Order: sequence, then structure tokens, then C-alpha cells
Amino acid sequence: MSAEVLLQLDNVEICIEENIVLRDTSLTLHDGEFVYVIGKVGSGKSSLLKSLYCEIPIPEGSAWVLGYDLCNIKQKDIPYLRRKLGIVFQDFQLLTDRSVIKNLEFVLKATGWKKKELIKTRIREVLEQVGLPNKGYKMPHELSGGEQQRVAIARSLLNKPKIILADEPTGNLDPETSKQIVQLLHNICETGTAVIMSTHNYNIVEELPARVVRCANMVLSNIDYQVKPKSEREIKQKLI
Repeated sequence: MSAEVLLQLDNVEICIEENIVLRDTSLTLHDGEFVYVIGKVGSGKSSLLKSLYCEIPIPEGSAWVLGYDLCNIKQKDIPYLRRKLGIVFQDFQLLTDRSVIKNLEFVLKATGWKKKELIKTRIREVLEQVGLPNKGYKMPHELSGGEQQRVAIARSLLNKPKIILADEPTGNLDPETSKQIVQLLHNICETGTAVIMSTHNYNIVEELPARVVRCANMVLSNIDYQVKPKSEREIKQKLI
């Protein structure tokens, strides 16, 4: 049985204030698939992800995400699309004046959850999933950068999304923490949630391989990213 198509872009044009960022862009995402979007800073990676949750409009082409036509979506339907997506940002975007639990509770209440016991149970589930079962009482400033990003990932999981969009989720983290965060996203993907992650960290792509597309020269292209054998990487590290 073939995997469900969750996202389909055909000959899409993505613009910011009438400046073309990506042209003739096509991309398909299937259920349970992990895709890296790589490219230099300013190549259009973030713009691509923003277009998928309607932060940037798509003026040309055909674009469908989870049954929504992004080229013709009504303003009132955008919140419902976003509830089906999990969005992870580079800078975490946690509410700094409240605890981890209150951050997560805020999102659930804002998206229609009303029963206190269900809210409590769901928060416990996502914190366990991201490896922070005992950190719910902490304030964001009491957590490390890696822990804050884990909370952000927990937040993205609250409404059981079919797709997680992670925009440079390791951009503010050290190499070891970055690897742990991306491994977590891979683990989540293995449970059936598709992940699109933008990054310019090619070491991560080599260490935790998946399908790769690249933004360059206003074009999005599939590439056959050659992963070096582990032994070769280890030899190189010893020589440096």
C-alpha cells in the first residue's frame, strides 16, 4: 500500500514583497517521511516553510497541504490548517512569563481543548515523548537551549500533527545538542509524523541521513546527498 501524500507543490512561485525567492518549485511529501531542506543562509529555506503554513502567500502554481489549497485558502481556514501542523522555530518562541506546563496549556486551550484532565494528560504525554517528564514546573530561563527546544517540539506535538515543520531548529545549539534534537525529530518521524527540517548544518545531514532537497539560485531541487561511511568520518575527525 502506497503512503498517503500529505503535501504537493507543483510549479510554485514563492515571493516576498514581489521579490521572487523560489520559482518553479515542486515538492511531494508522504506520510511518515523525513526531508531535509538544505541551502545557504538566504537561499529560501525559511520562506518555503513559511509558505506551507500560510505566513507567505503563494501567487503561482498549485499547492496542497493536508487537503487545503494554499493558493486559494480563506483567512478563516488558516488556523485550522495550522492545527494540523507542528511548527518548530530556531529561537524556541516560548512564553517567558510562565512555566513549561503553562506554555503547553496555553496552546491547548487556544486550540479548543477544554477538559482539564485531558489537557493534563496530553501535556504529560508530550513531555515524556521529548525526554522532559520532570521539567514541567520549570520556567524557560531555567532550561538549557536544548531543553527549551525540546519544549518547543513538545508544543508542536500537542495536537498530534501529521507534519512537523522545523525551521533551523538547531541554529542556536551546540553540535552535540543539535544532534540530539535532530535524533528526537527522527524518532518522532518513526512514529508516523512526517518532518520537513530546514538546515545549513551538513554534518547533521551526514550523521542522521534522510531525503534531501536543496534551495539554491531560486530553485528547489532533489539531490542525491552522498553520506560518507562512518569509518571515513571517524578517520577524518582523528586527523583534524
